[in-house]
Amino acid sequence: MRYAFFDLDHTLLPFDTQALFCNFVLKRHPWRIVLHLWFLPYALGRALGLVSTATAKRAFLSYLAGMKRAHLRRLARDFAHDCVDTWIYPELRAEILRHKHQHRTLVLNTASPDFYAHEIAEVLGFDHCIATPFKLTQEKVPLRPEILGSNNKREAKIVAMKSKLPGVAALTDEERFHCWSYSDSAADIPLLEFVGNRVLVHPSRKLRAHFPANEVTVLTPPRPYWGKLGDMLAALRQILGLHGERGPHA
Repeated sequence: MRYAFFDLDHTLLPFDTQALFCNFVLKRHPWRIVLHLWFLPYALGRALGLVSTATAKRAFLSYLAGMKRAHLRRLARDFAHDCVDTWIYPELRAEILRHKHQHRTLVLNTASPDFYAHEIAEVLGFDHCIATPFKLTQEKVPLRPEILGSNNKREAKIVAMKSKLPGVAALTDEERFHCWSYSDSAADIPLLEFVGNRVLVHPSRKLRAHFPANEVTVLTPPRPYWGKLGDMLAALRQILGLHGERGPHA
């Protein structure tokens, strides 16, 4: 069996979907911006290296506190259809369709929260989705939702795939050589090294330096901002609910 593995944020689309989903929610519930006050100490702690990525991720979701799970599911579904599907790079959509045409099994493997990542995977036509699982068993979303297991990042992506997808665990070295991986981040080096065909999307300097030029394909589709600063400013507007909701491919 042949696979194609895709990261999500800054790979399939030009933004971090955590900020983009926050923007989507605040457009509908503007008052929830005040709940960011719970996140501010954690953001400062993360900037100083005192708070882990997983802890900061939990704290960031405080803007969802008290929301009914059924309503969150509806928002996640609408977000995938009405927002993410309009921002995806056309070049990456073409890659997804190419792999489907060539009968590869498509896996979305992302550190993003599972409650909207699975909706995105369905909308974009993936066969499987591996994401960071959050414990949302109560009627309403808690202030800092608990992560079940580990943050789906770096080597954890490989562990989760092998655990949840028996076909991936059974791949031989030769079969992995004919699989594909897509990412923008050095955090996904394990995912990229897992296969024989590696595609870097607007790769970071560290990621580009890790692989010899003849071992990767680099894609640089047009982005709606200029450089890292532009990305940060876009994320700030999204966190405040001030960014455009739909992309250019609506």
